[in-house]
Amino acid sequence: MSTSPTRATAPSRLSVQLYTVREALAEDLTGTLRRLADLGLEQVEPFAFTTFPGLAHGLVDAGLSAPTTHQHLVGEDEDSLDRVFAAAADLGIGTVVEPHVPAERWGTEEDVAAVAADLVAAARVAQRSGVRVGYHNHAHELESVLDGTPALEVLARHLEGSDVVLEVDTYWVAVGGHDPVALLPRLGDRVVALHVKDGPATTETKDQVAVGSGTLPVRAIVEAAPHALRVVELDDSRGDRFEAVAGSVRWLTEQGLA
Repeated sequence: MSTSPTRATAPSRLSVQLYTVREALAEDLTGTLRRLADLGLEQVEPFAFTTFPGLAHGLVDAGLSAPTTHQHLVGEDEDSLDRVFAAAADLGIGTVVEPHVPAERWGTEEDVAAVAADLVAAARVAQRSGVRVGYHNHAHELESVLDGTPALEVLARHLEGSDVVLEVDTYWVAVGGHDPVALLPRLGDRVVALHVKDGPATTETKDQVAVGSGTLPVRAIVEAAPHALRVVELDDSRGDRFEAVAGSVRWLTEQGLA
């Protein structure tokens, strides 16, 4: 039986945020990474990656790469940033994503401009290691609307001319009262990764479910940013989160979205 060469050689656009399986990771990092690889995953997204001394070995052992990672950057001094970006480069991580800037910094245009300036300053340090900086949203960057525009979109405007990118958490966009399918094209090519989640878009993280088993229009969301990395994440769930990851990977693969 012949196999399509395009499908065989096409790189995977699927990853998983390791925070989803944080308890298993704390108990057995190497074994958990192997279990994820056994699902067919080729990529993962670590969090606070500098606190996992066995991560490099675990990734190699499982045959995984980490194109993106979460790590707090805003507010760190230049020496600390240098160490973070050098460590990322050593692991082959190309994008270090700031996972959270508090809600009180998104209330005015001036506030958002200051966040953008912090990210751009971090990106200048990152360039020394050949790494880029990204930003990941929660709901508050969408709940804050400035002159009719969500603050996350205002951020993108203030990032023009820089190489800072966005990882859009599509679930929290919906929680924040906006349609991710409509928002993603407006953010454009700056969106290099998506957090792909499913559920009823409530603030209760335990309501989150395996991708494909909830009510969000996942296909339309993914197709609104077709070149972005698709990072499966559950902040929490009422069921087994590893099983939810397995179900998410299976559904995305069956739908041709992996």
